This record gives sequence, C-alpha cells and structure tokens, in this order.
Amino acid sequence: MSVKKIIIVFGSVVIVTALLFGGIFLLISNNSTKDEVKGIATQQGGSQKIVINAKGGYSPKISTAQANVPILLEISTKSTFDCSSGFRIPQLGISKQLPSNGTTEIQIPAQASGSVINFTCSMGMYSGQIQIS
Repeated sequence: MSVKKIIIVFGSVVIVTALLFGGIFLLISNNSTKDEVKGIATQQGGSQKIVINAKGGYSPKISTAQANVPILLEISTKSTFDCSSGFRIPQLGISKQLPSNGTTEIQIPAQASGSVINFTCSMGMYSGQIQIS
C-alpha cells in the first residue's frame, strides 16, 4: 500500500470519527437543554397562566402551577406542521387541533396539590407535564 493511500484512509477515519462524536455531542447537549427548561405559572387575576410553545415538541416540557387555582394554558404555534399541533390532555378529556400559527387558550380547572397533568401530541411522540404544588 502506498503512502498516499495510507494518508487518505487515515484522514477519512479521522474525519468520520470527528463527525460521529460531534453529532453525538450535539444530540446529547440539545436534549439536556430541552429537559432542563422548566416553566412556572404566572399569576393573572384569579387564575394562573402557563405559556407553552408547540413545534417539534413542547417547550417547556415541564411547568409548575399552584394548587387550587384555575390554569389558563396558552399554547403558541409558529409554522407548526408536525404532530405537536395535535394537543391532548387525556386525563381531562381535552383534545385540540392547534393552528399552524397563532395562540390557543385552554382552561384547566383548579387541581389538588401533588397532581400531575400529562399532555401529549396526537401521536404520542411529544409529551410534557404540569406539576401542581
């Protein structure tokens, strides 16, 4: 094998290895950032408001709300054409088809402390929750 072929093979192996590790690093860092984001309900008169962005999943994935206070869930979409536009809260019987652009409001009745409201997309690929404390 000539020196030129060895250099080409070695260079190719180095490039493929760098791309592989770089891709893994980006995948891990993006997922951990999304998981760490946590929303907190803001007080608004006699209720509280949680804002969630829907596009390729839900952000924040986890929000906290105060017990025994109704929740106004505001879901924003911007060029959302994936299954996250099919928003579901099965335990409350809520099912909404969100517009590709805009804001959808969902009223959630007051919940007891310790409750968890799980939500998902229409296909079950994307999920999130509201923790009541």
